[in-house]
Amino acid sequence: MRSKRKYTTVSIPITLYNRIKKLIENTGFTSVSQYVTYVLREVVSTHEESKYKEPFTEEDRRKIIERLRRLGYL
Repeated sequence: MRSKRKYTTVSIPITLYNRIKKLIENTGFTSVSQYVTYVLREVVSTHEESKYKEPFTEEDRRKIIERLRRLGYL
């Protein structure tokens, strides 16, 4: 029976790897993999949050209506 892996491999260009390696020197990140995982989690989280967010808040809507009224459109 095959065991389930917790991780997979993602390839990035060597030049990017080297840039990240230099970037994380003297930080709390112990590896490029750890840093890339952190960044990807942040990006995915932000994307997921924006997917469910209303495009305008009620305050935004009120300001838009007021602005349109002042411009004579309403």
